[in-house]
Amino acid sequence: MANHKSAKKRIRRNANRALINGARMSRIRTFVKKVETAIASGDATVAREALRVAQPEIQRGVTRGVVHRNTASRKISRLAARVKALAA
Repeated sequence: MANHKSAKKRIRRNANRALINGARMSRIRTFVKKVETAIASGDATVAREALRVAQPEIQRGVTRGVVHRNTASRKISRLAARVKALAA
């Protein structure tokens, strides 16, 4: 256990941030999963709409520091490519 007041405060803060960050990551995963299920169903319009909603959510993860910028770009790019292939 930490002995310094600042270290104890940091432990409390880290626990709170872990809860918040976990919720954010879960939310991002949910939106990505919606896109993937739409792709799996083969419905291009639903997949396009799901991607349109998921994209800002993933970018918000970058802004909040939960997801690395390149990781988010990669995820969006791959999902967009799959949706585009579905439409073609």
